[in-house]
Amino acid sequence: MSKKDSEVKVEGKKVRTRQERRERLKKLKVLKEARRTAREAAAAKIAAQTVRAATLAPVKNSLKPKVHAPATAPKAPAAKSAASVARDVEKQKQRVIDALERDVAELGRLGTPTGEQSFEIERIRREVEELKRDFYTHLGAWQRLLLARHPLRPYTDDYIRLLFEDFSEIHGDRNFSDDPALITGMAKFHGRPVMIVGNQKGRDLKQRMARNFGQAKPEGYRKALRAMQLAAKFGRPIMVFIDTPGAYPGVDAEERGQAEAIAHNLREMSRLPVPIIVTITGEGGSGGALAIAIGDRIYMLENSVYSVISPEGCASIMWRDPTKTEAAAEALKITAANLLELKLIDEIVPEPEGGAHTNPEATARFLDPILAAALDELSQLTPKQIVDQRYDKFRVMGQFFS
Repeated sequence: MSKKDSEVKVEGKKVRTRQERRERLKKLKVLKEARRTAREAAAAKIAAQTVRAATLAPVKNSLKPKVHAPATAPKAPAAKSAASVARDVEKQKQRVIDALERDVAELGRLGTPTGEQSFEIERIRREVEELKRDFYTHLGAWQRLLLARHPLRPYTDDYIRLLFEDFSEIHGDRNFSDDPALITGMAKFHGRPVMIVGNQKGRDLKQRMARNFGQAKPEGYRKALRAMQLAAKFGRPIMVFIDTPGAYPGVDAEERGQAEAIAHNLREMSRLPVPIIVTITGEGGSGGALAIAIGDRIYMLENSVYSVISPEGCASIMWRDPTKTEAAAEALKITAANLLELKLIDEIVPEPEGGAHTNPEATARFLDPILAAALDELSQLTPKQIVDQRYDKFRVMGQFFS
């Protein structure tokens, strides 16, 4: 190697060293910025708690009897502004968490970080995880409803794939037609034969239209009842997965007896002499959900909801104001925590951080032992004990209002 080539090589090495030094300084600046952002997110969390308390006050006041004020009295400030502030704070918190996650991922791709850099990256990663955990633990009713409606949330066919074996679908109600909004069929759960009934919404627009957005018609409820009666005939436990905004309210459904089909299911399910285990995986909307939810055990995923009416419908009826959906969601007590406190469900099934849609496999793993334990417990009972306990379970619901 000539002297000139050696000098060029040394000069190139110096240039690379300077570039690497600049890169390290740039990454350290990113670390400092991430730390500053984390502190701002913590401050935003405290502000959100204050705003949430301010948002709930108008809800409580709106449920009290109205007293007409004199005509000259000034109008009270609308709750809309507080709700709007709360939404902005929640969105800001989510943006901060997303930005921090991107920064951590970018820093994690460093080739050979120094010991100090590795320590900083790990510390920021822990802060991000803590922020995410706190954010999803203290979600309001409206935010949980949005998670329950997430288009990537696992549906019945996902749970069939992840939890069951040898699934064989049953079609048709032997009266009118097949309703794709409800899936029914036989399968094996831990080697035991069971019957599966569940709502199916569909992933893309074409599937959603084909499955009517998970809103069953009378033939869907009659198909479900036919499958459950078949399970009772052969002594098979029934697993139900609910995720529907409600029964289909169209004219054709009313013409074929929507209300009668739901009422008939309520009566007949209460008499079935086999275990019925119900899991609300997303939305549990009104009579459309209740029509297949008369069970011995009723579970809810952490971010699912169960209600007699949607918050949008409640806001339109009670206040004639579609902007009050968040207030309606809080007043309706639709979350799993609310319903467990009211003793309307038996247990809450945890979800992965961020919601079930972030990791359907982990969600199924959380649900599996709970279903297995319930099935083992109920299988020890006689048919008469099962029916009697189910009757008693639903008879005591709502007595705290008397």
